Amino acid sequence: MEVDDKQSNAGSDSGLNPQRLGSRKVSWLSARVDSLNVEAGRIDRRHSHSKDSWARTLSLAFQSIGVIYGDIGTSPLYVFSSTFTDGIKHNDDILGVLSLIIYTIVLLPMIKYVFIVLWANDNGDGGTFALYSKICKYAPKVSQIPNQQPEDMELSNYRIEPPSMELKYAAKIKEFIENSRISKQILFLLTILGTSMVMGDGVLTPSISVLSAIGGIPHLHTDAIVWISVVILIILFSVQQFGTDKVGFSFAPIISVWFLFISGIGLYNLFKNDIGVLKAFYPKYIVDYFKRNGKQGWVSLGGVFLCITGTEAMFADLGHFNIRAIQISFSTMVFPALLMAYTGQAAYLRKHPGDVLNTFYASIPHRVYWPMFVVAVAAAIIASQAMISGAYAIISQSLALGCFPRVKVVHTSAKYEGQVYIPEINYVLMVACVLVTLGFKTTAKIGNAYGIAVCFVMVITTYMLTLIMLMIWKTSIWKVALFIIFFGLIELVYLSSVLEKFTQGGFLPLLLAFFLVTIMTIWHYVHKHKYMYEACNKVSVDEVQKIVQNPKINRVPGIGLFYSELVQGIPPIFRHFVNNIPSINTVLIFISIKKIPISRVLPEERFLFRRIRPKEHRMFRCVVRYGYNDVHETPATFERQLVDNLIYFIKEEHAMLRGPSIHVYEDELLRSSILVPGAPTAGGSARHAIHAEQSLQQNNGPTGLSSGSINTENFTKTHSEQVAEEEFVRNLMDEGFVYMLGESKVIAKNDSSFFKGFVVNHVYDFLRKNFRQGEDVLAIPHSRLVRVGMTYEI
Repeated sequence: MEVDDKQSNAGSDSGLNPQRLGSRKVSWLSARVDSLNVEAGRIDRRHSHSKDSWARTLSLAFQSIGVIYGDIGTSPLYVFSSTFTDGIKHNDDILGVLSLIIYTIVLLPMIKYVFIVLWANDNGDGGTFALYSKICKYAPKVSQIPNQQPEDMELSNYRIEPPSMELKYAAKIKEFIENSRISKQILFLLTILGTSMVMGDGVLTPSISVLSAIGGIPHLHTDAIVWISVVILIILFSVQQFGTDKVGFSFAPIISVWFLFISGIGLYNLFKNDIGVLKAFYPKYIVDYFKRNGKQGWVSLGGVFLCITGTEAMFADLGHFNIRAIQISFSTMVFPALLMAYTGQAAYLRKHPGDVLNTFYASIPHRVYWPMFVVAVAAAIIASQAMISGAYAIISQSLALGCFPRVKVVHTSAKYEGQVYIPEINYVLMVACVLVTLGFKTTAKIGNAYGIAVCFVMVITTYMLTLIMLMIWKTSIWKVALFIIFFGLIELVYLSSVLEKFTQGGFLPLLLAFFLVTIMTIWHYVHKHKYMYEACNKVSVDEVQKIVQNPKINRVPGIGLFYSELVQGIPPIFRHFVNNIPSINTVLIFISIKKIPISRVLPEERFLFRRIRPKEHRMFRCVVRYGYNDVHETPATFERQLVDNLIYFIKEEHAMLRGPSIHVYEDELLRSSILVPGAPTAGGSARHAIHAEQSLQQNNGPTGLSSGSINTENFTKTHSEQVAEEEFVRNLMDEGFVYMLGESKVIAKNDSSFFKGFVVNHVYDFLRKNFRQGEDVLAIPHSRLVRVGMTYEI
């Protein structure tokens, strides 16, 4: 069936009128005008995230060593060889490069990430999408899909601090971003670009790490090194299904031994060869290095930058651990081990500059060479884990925000909710890693591509963190300026250097990013326009009443759950359903699964109900809210929670209606929802964007209610009627549940351009058919599923 998308263009605008509200004598409605708040109003606001115990924090710190730091920890395998690709021309160049390495590690991983960026998490979750969701939470209109509701801000994990009068610039920046279409699009594009770059990093990290380690076998042919690396990579991706929790505890001891080994060998080389390299802590050697080498010194920064690859994993993998755990593990284990390793290698090169292309293995004492080789191979394998885990976490977040096709997300740990595994992404990463390894074959070529992805993510993180500092943290202007100038300048210098190797393999991460950005943009574009189409073509109040009152429509025993993405109103696909199947269940609940831009929603705050009048029809609207790291319940658990919350809603509704004798008509739920710029809330306080109900259809009926209207009537509810309704709902559980899922096919309008038609009709349709369907993602039992298909023109 094809639907005319112009059917709802005419209509009257009737928003919430604060003057009319003020003229009513309302008691319990003085703070809330929407009956959805009956459910939200009962929540205990004393909930807070309990701080992790020291025992759990130390356990997570130990796990993080195996999951996060394998990448940055194995950088000593190839940094000096990647920096001095043409050999060492001046002995003091070693001091200059060592000084660059020292201060790069101190400034970017240690100061910027460990002590600043980690605090920009979104309720414990990190990564580019966590930064974006944090901004969207504070400035709701930044979100591309207008499904915001004022009730969302009442969630325990959705707390935001309003701008203070002393820092008005925070409100001005927020207003500018919310009202600027270009700013919102740039912010969104930067977000998905950063996500795509992390995915590209997840492809390059395993290849370069494993090739570097296997290359330590003496007299081994290049092809043999490549094929051994391929086998190891396949094994690595095969064990991902066991989860980060088990993988972390398995890998952490190996990486810990690795750090102890490189620390000990570093100290050995320092005292044996040249303790004078400690002069590199004096930054003057950096200046001298650039004076001697000029442009070649700038080009060599691409090799130096490899010493901090994997830094972004500390933030991307934050949801698997916590801030204190990462701070402890980096400061006490990783940071000192890296400094000792690079210092020892520099001391060795001062006496043996000819070994620069094989610095790591050449500097190992002969007695511990083979034990060190075994540990190095194991550590290199584990180095891949950091970016693999980060890729899973970021894709999981992007799914929740409607920016990625549906895939299966498996939560692998009952204790740590942020630990996920995505089978489809795992297979794609594995194939990509194998192809990169077979194609490039050497670490030198992969190194040219490696730094670009890492550096781009760092620059994007700096930009988004600056917005958070200004809008949310309300940091003083001069501190923000110091942050962005200092760190931004350092990162841009490194970025300019790594881009110089674009033609030598640097194009690869950009190509991967372009491919992923294209997929995510197309999916999000169609998803947004499909939502807007449904919002503009809702079923009217009068039409719903006529449908239910039609004698040809049968009421079937049981509870019907009609799924739709639409948060406010009845979707047009319901009209299509009753026209073809003239029957609905005795109790019908229109369910919207809504993803909130926070990590988790407390179970007691998950359900929001509203009754669709008249009461005798027993029809309800329910918004079921999940954070992007929440786990969907099994069907049996979900059904039980749904009925329990519905009964509680009925009980509270009756109690409130008996109290002040005020009746609230919920018919406005059937209207369309818009964002009203600068509109006042019911309480009178000005906001830049609030949720309001607006009719998009002309209401000519004598009983029509304008959106937001409140009528008083005298009526009394007996306790027996309340109990009867509760028992009626409970008894229907025995009749069973029927799931009705709206599956709409989206096509471009006939007058659309060729490019839009190709994107919507072919590319999006291909993605929709070849990724998981809605019932798989929502865990809907197939035996009780009724599909409702419809075609939308956008």
